[in-house]
Amino acid sequence: MTHVEDELASQPECWTRAAARAAEHTALLPAAGERVAIVGCGTSYFMAQAAAALREGAGQGETDAFAASEFPHGRPYDRVVALTRSGTTTEVLELLGALRGRTPTTAVTADPHTPVMDAADAVVVLDFADERSVVQTRFATTALTLLRAHLGLHTDAVVADARTALDTPLPEGLVDCGQFSFLGRGWTVGLANEAGLKMREAALAWAESYPAMEYRHGPISITTRGTATWMFGEAPAGLAQQVRDTGGLWVAGGLDPLAELVRAQRLALAVAAARGLDPDAPRHLTRSVILDPEAAR
Repeated sequence: MTHVEDELASQPECWTRAAARAAEHTALLPAAGERVAIVGCGTSYFMAQAAAALREGAGQGETDAFAASEFPHGRPYDRVVALTRSGTTTEVLELLGALRGRTPTTAVTADPHTPVMDAADAVVVLDFADERSVVQTRFATTALTLLRAHLGLHTDAVVADARTALDTPLPEGLVDCGQFSFLGRGWTVGLANEAGLKMREAALAWAESYPAMEYRHGPISITTRGTATWMFGEAPAGLAQQVRDTGGLWVAGGLDPLAELVRAQRLALAVAAARGLDPDAPRHLTRSVILDPEAAR
């Protein structure tokens, strides 16, 4: 079993532990009414997108998500939350340094022995969700679970759905598809973005992601026999039939959307295996992006 397979399968237990700890970290996480930005890089950025939409949708306050390198320094926030598995990513550390003394910051990380411990004003450590793999699975979803639980949006049913996602076979013919489109609405747009990234990282697959309503505005033109379109959450009316009319494979998201992401992670590994690829050694990638000072400018 590869590292990523092992870590992927451990997500239900990790989510349960994160949800149980959420109350312990209440003072470190955004309070209701605060204006908040959530930042990250790669997978963590997509989790930030999901968390920001969930928080604002729950009426907890205006919440934005940014890639750490694209943070708008002229915009005021009451708190900035940084998601960083490694605690060493250059863009995150530089942003936290720039915000010190100006804006309170909280980092959510997996490794308590990294520079982020000193760079952020407060740190939540999810060391039980750390990973050996380059391709992120359990840390990202566990960090999002922590934030969902903090908002009161996590239930035991989410964990049950994750177990179902691990145990249920993937739809017939899905692994053989040559192109994949992942769709979301609201907070699940971030999950769709992450599903596409997993396919590209682990399987070198042609994978794209869109807000579901935007998919009709051009991207549906690539859909045909031998392609798949996967919906995270409830689909817009009529979209499933439109995809079927193209000859493409429609995959409905019947589980909690975070559990659907577990299914998409499984798909990425299955496609990688079918193509003879090692998901523990993704092309051109490292576990953390650490830039020299000149390259970071």
